[in-house]
Amino acid sequence: MKRTAMSVSDINPLKGVPMRVFVTGASGWVGSAVVPELVAAGHQVTGLARSEASAAAVTAAGATPIRGTVDDPEVLRDAAAASDVVIHLAFPVDLAHAGRMGDAVASDVATIQTLGEALPTGGAIATATGTAGLARNGVPATERDRPAADALIAARQPSDDAALSLTERGLRSSVLRLAPINHGEGDNGFLPTLIQIAREKGFSGYPGDGSARWSAVHVRDTARLFRLAIEAGATGYLHAVAEEGIPLRQIAQAIGRHLDLPVRPVPMSRVDEHFGFLGMFLKSDTPVSSAHTREVIGWVPIQPGLFEEIERGHYFAPEATGDGS
Repeated sequence: MKRTAMSVSDINPLKGVPMRVFVTGASGWVGSAVVPELVAAGHQVTGLARSEASAAAVTAAGATPIRGTVDDPEVLRDAAAASDVVIHLAFPVDLAHAGRMGDAVASDVATIQTLGEALPTGGAIATATGTAGLARNGVPATERDRPAADALIAARQPSDDAALSLTERGLRSSVLRLAPINHGEGDNGFLPTLIQIAREKGFSGYPGDGSARWSAVHVRDTARLFRLAIEAGATGYLHAVAEEGIPLRQIAQAIGRHLDLPVRPVPMSRVDEHFGFLGMFLKSDTPVSSAHTREVIGWVPIQPGLFEEIERGHYFAPEATGDGS
């Protein structure tokens, strides 16, 4: 695999002082944890809000909403120009789920370029991506690894490259690779989707022999890493990963126990049929290391682990369903 460096700026004029931070995706799952983390640390936060409900959520988190969407370049330019830092969490998931990943990535690249061009020199930008297919041959992926051309996450590499290239115009840019399971109360991602599938199918399934692994992290630990990254002036890749690799069979067993359902393997030939869009992710063994992130940034996950979170029971409340967004 190709490798790329990650570092912390030796000279960061913003370190130790409150910063003006503009967050896209501020009312989303990760954004709703990032905003209060920044506010509690004394930063002045504005958040992009595309609806009244999103604006209300941003306000309730202690930030100032800016009405608009990532398709409004003037709104993005004005907000970035008035900020020291941008944390870009929005992604056109509607296009991606409609099978138009190329269009989604092209739109995201344009957004990153607009934000980067407007940010004052010396500012910082942190973006988010995933880890699907990043590991190869069962070896945990590191912050220095780039995905192979056939890896699922390789489709989003142009977004990463657009963000990281902003160092050429005097910005400190970092890309946080997020674990596929960012757990916590209110999660509507992959884990609740697996639970919903188990309910619908009448058993908790896992692909093949269940040895494929996913990494996991609590969403509040992810939020803290975003804060530490911008405060440290980090550049390059960081990994928001607390648990390096949890076998999918163990996750299925925990789900089955809580739902009082049998736990069964799903033949690899039927994974896509059984799990729908999740199938492509479940067929990938994706252990991910965050050792370098911890060493350079000083980030130590402190929130509950995945199985401790599952034992709290909120994932199995009747209203707790996931849509993978």
